[in-house]
Amino acid sequence: MEEGPRQPGPARFAVVDVETSGLSPRRHRILQVAVVSVDIDGEIVDRWSSYVRPRWRRVGPRHIHGLTATALRSSPRFRVVAPELARRLDGVILVAHNESFDWAFIRRALRRARIAHPDQQRLCTMRLSRSLDPLRQQSHRLADVAERYGVALEHAHDARADAEATARVLPHLLTAAGIAAGDLGALSPHLRGTTSQWTSGHRTAPAQR
Repeated sequence: MEEGPRQPGPARFAVVDVETSGLSPRRHRILQVAVVSVDIDGEIVDRWSSYVRPRWRRVGPRHIHGLTATALRSSPRFRVVAPELARRLDGVILVAHNESFDWAFIRRALRRARIAHPDQQRLCTMRLSRSLDPLRQQSHRLADVAERYGVALEHAHDARADAEATARVLPHLLTAAGIAAGDLGALSPHLRGTTSQWTSGHRTAPAQR
């Protein structure tokens, strides 16, 4: 069934960040995922995160994320984490700094876990920040955006810390863009995806490697 057009209404957000074993959603895996839930007023209302035990014990660039196969050995596989992640994304707009990267990994991982996902509505804070700087006179890395708005970012490249900082930057970016946090109509030009509603009984997708 095709999705209808987006309807204006109050928006809620799930600010997401992932740490991964590499840059390819096809060849690499999620090692850590975090979700910071933000209400229609732009206030943080909940936090959740999980480490993920990688397949074949491959963790990739440890000098970036600081994660080791030994440290992740007792963590759950993604298929265990996936239902809770799906629950937290249901009915909200997914937000990430460089959303195309995070969503590509999440989407691929969910499909491997046989969890069907919609074309999730998504907002990229990096693109939103760039839209406020048409002459590209500023850096739009998360650390630099956070510093501009006086948001602390400790432990960069930790999914929990990055998601928290992105969630705290989000209201500043929306205000700078003249968008009320709950105004889906005003947000619409900045969104990708068609719906925030997930179907019940998620395990319907074909398995993928």
